[in-house]
Amino acid sequence: MAEYITTSVDEGVCIITLNRPDKYHSFIKPMAFQLQDALDRAAEDSAVRAVLLTATGKAFCAGQDLKEATEEGGPELTSIVSEHYNPIILKMRNLPKPLIVGVNGVAAGAGANIALAGDIVLATESASFIQAFSKIGLIPDSGGTFMLPRLIGLQRATALMMTADPVSAAEAVEMGMIYKAFPDDSFAAEALAFTKRIAKMPTKGLILTKKALNKSLTNNLETQLQCEDDLQTQAGNTHDFAEGVRAFIEKRTPKFEGK
Repeated sequence: MAEYITTSVDEGVCIITLNRPDKYHSFIKPMAFQLQDALDRAAEDSAVRAVLLTATGKAFCAGQDLKEATEEGGPELTSIVSEHYNPIILKMRNLPKPLIVGVNGVAAGAGANIALAGDIVLATESASFIQAFSKIGLIPDSGGTFMLPRLIGLQRATALMMTADPVSAAEAVEMGMIYKAFPDDSFAAEALAFTKRIAKMPTKGLILTKKALNKSLTNNLETQLQCEDDLQTQAGNTHDFAEGVRAFIEKRTPKFEGK
């Protein structure tokens, strides 16, 4: 089977790379399942402190390979969404490691919404984000209708989904869709350095922060305050909290272990 997803580990960072450049990393069934497997393995690997999801070449992901979706005997739309994309989004949001997405080029359709499911999204200055679904009469999937309005507001999200207007990386940063954009020629190094920085932090606390943020998407204030109470108790019992306090008192740089 072709290797549509490659992985490597560098100083605690698992680099998961989309690897179908001749098709702009558009998804087909085996590629979707390989990405699901890569996320599972990163979640289980104790040597992995953070994950960087990116792609080869000049594109990040063009979404679904429409040839597969329309060919005779190919998977139906309902199975593509429920078996390919939905599990990817859930695995990303529930990944017990910080997940940085490095968007190295155009991210369209499901590719855009997979990117936006990351904890922190970085992009090249030449990257663009396109909610391309309306061009073929479909609705945004892969969590797009959930995440995008929460990132940029209902009005902007509606307009982008209905018009399929492209959003540049600079515009995406300005409207709060993504965190930061880097020059194209230094992007790979910048994205990896950023993820390594995250990996060296108290990642147990970062994952508890991620859990709190996930809960905040559906909780009311009272429930969220209780959630913060519960998770803060867990954070206060970690090795890294104790190390952080000791380092502060001793006026030295802490050595976090993600425990």
